[in-house]
Amino acid sequence: MALPSKVRIVEVGPRDGLQNEKQNVPTQTKIELIRRLGEAGLRSIEATAFVSPKWVPQMADAAEVLAGIERRADVSYPVLTPNMKGLEAAIVAGAKEVAVFGAASEAFSQKNINCSIAESLERFRPLVQAAKTAEIKVRGYVSCVLGCPYQGDVAPNNVAEVAKALFDMGCYEISLGDTIGSGTPEKTKAMIEAVARRVPLKKLAGHYHDTWGMAIANIYASLQLGVSVFDSSVAGLGGCPYAAGASGNVATEDVVWLLKGLGIESGIDLEKLIDTGAWISAELGREPVSRVARAALAKRAADGI
Repeated sequence: MALPSKVRIVEVGPRDGLQNEKQNVPTQTKIELIRRLGEAGLRSIEATAFVSPKWVPQMADAAEVLAGIERRADVSYPVLTPNMKGLEAAIVAGAKEVAVFGAASEAFSQKNINCSIAESLERFRPLVQAAKTAEIKVRGYVSCVLGCPYQGDVAPNNVAEVAKALFDMGCYEISLGDTIGSGTPEKTKAMIEAVARRVPLKKLAGHYHDTWGMAIANIYASLQLGVSVFDSSVAGLGGCPYAAGASGNVATEDVVWLLKGLGIESGIDLEKLIDTGAWISAELGREPVSRVARAALAKRAADGI
């Protein structure tokens, strides 16, 4: 299959990237990050999450963030809403797109939300219906699609069943998440092929973590099968809670560099993106995780730019 000519990147840095930060990130910093990402050409920026501040204190300012961003007409700002209470708060705050999270692993579902996969999907049905009634788009996430920290391997058909359930209840797109970043290209292909038998390929997105250094390879494998939407995080923001010190989300800069090398259009200005990644990394007191950003910044320094 020919590679896609164009790819849409869903930037998850402001939400998935920042939510595990132990230091408090000021609301204005989050708003400025979202602004800079829009300036760099990102057209889908996951802005925040309407979750319990007790469990995710970093997202306690969700309403303030959504109220404070200057919304570009050509950019969507999805937010995470794991339950009806979160959806209601998001609607009040003016959200136009929300996301729900399911898991392909029974062990992960039980450990994280204390219910089975089937029970979690039943909880989502009224939420998705309420969102549709309010004319709000819903995106579905499936976690642990290439492995689980508790049960190990996850069968591709299990992923396909959860993805189909989310799609059938009304999610316009299903993001397939390698939560622990343990996937490899051939496993990625087998998983996507199984899901694509149940959900149209054009409705699938890849969400690969880089814990084991395979995210870019898995994205390339996905491109070869025709997947044209990928989630990523500027500067590689977001650690992996299951592997101390390990990286989490694949860096948006690295994904854009891959696409550029393949002649695939992303609509993103790589230099502006690198600047944004360097800025937020400095705000957080560290270097960007992105290898492309590090190489580009080192070259600029060597060239005296």
